[in-house]
Amino acid sequence: MKKGTLLNSEISYLISRLGHTDAIVVGDAGLPIPDSTQRIDLALTHGVPSFLQVVGVITQEMQVEKAVIVQEMPGKNAEVHQQLLANLKQLEQHQGNTITVEYVSHEQFKVLSSTSKAVIRSGECSPYANVLLYSGVTF
Repeated sequence: MKKGTLLNSEISYLISRLGHTDAIVVGDAGLPIPDSTQRIDLALTHGVPSFLQVVGVITQEMQVEKAVIVQEMPGKNAEVHQQLLANLKQLEQHQGNTITVEYVSHEQFKVLSSTSKAVIRSGECSPYANVLLYSGVTF
């Protein structure tokens, strides 16, 4: 049995196959997922698991160099936005590199998410709790 924090075999496999600049999405329960994009559905019920829980576990396993956030998040979901930024700042310190943060419209985010390797659906039921995480390199 795997010893680390990330136990989900689909997500573990996904992260192991990421190359530099490949992206994955962690989304809320309502984010539309294109049929052409792999869906990893973790949602059990409203709020379980939360968006921030999923991001936290994934980023323990994944080297992140960039995060793309929906520009509506700061105004419509300030608490989750602030916690996400704090988590990314903490991750920067742990990884020893700067994580670029970009903001795009919700419509642009949906287009970008269609080019990701997968969308991981959380049980989050608060607005605009979505992030694209781009893979970095460990060297």
